[in-house]
Amino acid sequence: MTNRAVFLDRDGTINEEVGYVNHIERFFLLPRVGQAIQLLNQHGWKTAVVTNQSGVARGYFPESLIHQVHQKMQELLRNEGAHLDRIYYCPHHPDIGTPPYRQKCRCRKPATGMIEAAMKELTLDLSRCYMVGDRGVDIEFAHQIGAQAILVLTGYGKGEWEYYGAQWKAKPDHIARDLFEAVRWILQQESQRQNIGRGE
Repeated sequence: MTNRAVFLDRDGTINEEVGYVNHIERFFLLPRVGQAIQLLNQHGWKTAVVTNQSGVARGYFPESLIHQVHQKMQELLRNEGAHLDRIYYCPHHPDIGTPPYRQKCRCRKPATGMIEAAMKELTLDLSRCYMVGDRGVDIEFAHQIGAQAILVLTGYGKGEWEYYGAQWKAKPDHIARDLFEAVRWILQQESQRQNIGRGE
């Protein structure tokens, strides 16, 4: 049995964009994120975070901090009745830092290593999946894996779209004000797809 999933960027999509979350006290959920993920949970969608965290390679914070931040993220979401099924991150950078963090890896978005892991663990049909993020790399990543791409205007989203969007080879399938609006659009799309399938 295959599953459908919504892949979520982290910084600027789930939590406030602060540059680098180099201390756990700099992590704050954006408004309505808990509601958005709870909606996905209730409708049977798998949810997985896919995030580049090159701050480790750059020496801005230890890899252990990523685990602490993700534990806090899950706790904050649980307080709002929501949960994430998986969290994947890439601590590498191709040109900065020292090995093993300086490497041309398969997991740094828009490369697809994190999705390959998700497919094995969650048994996914990527043609039924969505990617939500606030950067052009998230949109490119979605097209690389064959998922629909949604750009949110939180984080860097508004500026990236206004200043660079015209140059992107891969365009978003939808632009949403925030994650909650993105999820509402996903559910609407799926409802329409089901109606067409029933011949309504």
